[in-house]
Amino acid sequence: MPAKGKHRRPKSQRFTRSIAVAGTGGAALALPLMGATGAHAATPASTVSAATGNTATVSQQTAAKPASAQKTAAKTYAVVAGDSLSKIAGDQSVSGGWKKLYSDNRKAVGEDPALIHPGLKLTIGKKAAASSGTAKSSSESSKSSKSTESSKSSKSSAKAATETATTATDTAASSSDSGYTLPVEGATIGTNYKVAGSMWSSGYHTGVDFVVPTGTTIKSIAAGTVVSAGWGGAYGNQVVIQHADGQYSQYAHMSSLSVSAGQTVTEGQQIGLSGATGNVTGPHLHFEIRTTPDYGSDVDPAAYLRSHGVTVG
Repeated sequence: MPAKGKHRRPKSQRFTRSIAVAGTGGAALALPLMGATGAHAATPASTVSAATGNTATVSQQTAAKPASAQKTAAKTYAVVAGDSLSKIAGDQSVSGGWKKLYSDNRKAVGEDPALIHPGLKLTIGKKAAASSGTAKSSSESSKSSKSTESSKSSKSSAKAATETATTATDTAASSSDSGYTLPVEGATIGTNYKVAGSMWSSGYHTGVDFVVPTGTTIKSIAAGTVVSAGWGGAYGNQVVIQHADGQYSQYAHMSSLSVSAGQTVTEGQQIGLSGATGNVTGPHLHFEIRTTPDYGSDVDPAAYLRSHGVTVG
């Protein structure tokens, strides 16, 4: 028994020392672990701080994007009857006028900027800056342009009126029960038919000119079928219509067209708007009556209308 007690005591002491050593070793190990923990604890804090700074920067950049997007935001405009690129550009204050509008919408409009039709979708402000200063400048420029164009049109109309002193009749006397009407209302007659001049290839004026501002409604004089509608060289944008009696009416220098070849029209139906396209000195409607759809087969247009009960001049 004593021998067993002696044996247990040393073992107990060794076990205690072992634990102490282990404890000492554990304490020794704890210190570097704590140090490491402290060292690594600073890393997440700095990472969070950097991440917070980066998030703020990204947030600021994201917030700035909508403002930039708003500056270049574009809108869509649907063309209505009576519109022209010049009119739309003025009304919508397009910086750069109708040329900028046409450039931004060339694919939709096509090769001829004067040929736009109701329902056509145009993009307004596709590339233009939207700052208030630019918008204001564009608006003022548009107003100035409109004023200049209006002044030129007025002067041209006044000059034609002074030279010819011939006035077309008003709406009440412009049509008759025969199914014929004047091609335009309230116009001043400029150059009459057969007036001689070297500026015309035939040596004389092949039609009659109705002096009206750009954008005035042009009407078919009678029911018929559109033979052609498009660019006519010196005649600019033109429409040629065949009527029931086999004669053809031609309408030239228009700013925009409302009909196309093959279309049937009625008396007084709008076929387009007056303008100054082609070889002209100012806005007006050049009107002809022909025995064929082609140039060189002209007859007196005023006499033709009078023969159908329409009062002209």
